[in-house]
Amino acid sequence: MIMAKMGDSVLDLCCGSGDLAFILSEKVGSIGKVTGVDFSKEQLLIASSRQQLLSRDCYKNIEWIEGDATDLPFFDCHFDAITMGYGLRNVIDKRKAMQEMFRVLKPGAKASVLDFNKSNQPFVASFQEWMIDNVVVPVASGYGLAKDYEYLKSSIREFLTGKELEELALEAGFSTARHYEISGGLMGNLVATR
Repeated sequence: MIMAKMGDSVLDLCCGSGDLAFILSEKVGSIGKVTGVDFSKEQLLIASSRQQLLSRDCYKNIEWIEGDATDLPFFDCHFDAITMGYGLRNVIDKRKAMQEMFRVLKPGAKASVLDFNKSNQPFVASFQEWMIDNVVVPVASGYGLAKDYEYLKSSIREFLTGKELEELALEAGFSTARHYEISGGLMGNLVATR
């Protein structure tokens, strides 16, 4: 849902191991720039290693920066677009993170925040919890990562609803904010325009 185009300068916030940054890099091409920011040095090392292993020309335009989503090290109105995948739910001060996204975006630019959806529909919420208990955590266990995923149910329960995410973006100054439920309501994508 991000409108990144050739030559844009885009930010992938809470970039983790770089999945979205690599996709963005292909969209903006070698004349564009992708900046991946994460607070985890370990995740950034994985992203950087993947960048070297994949060694596509367009991936040379990615820079990895250790940083905090609530205190971004960039000038105002710097980026043409921002993505954040599965990160806002884990940021302690969501309001400050949204304000920082607004601050570093150029006027008219968009931010896209993808995450698990906190559904108001009992069936969707219980199916989501069943999937975490019976698919996600058992698969993660096979890789020795069960502890990394056991927190999901509680973090989703404590997360904001789509309506609350829209309100948060508007309070931060965005001119429009729309939350889209995807994957049958299991996931959600907030798209906000500065």
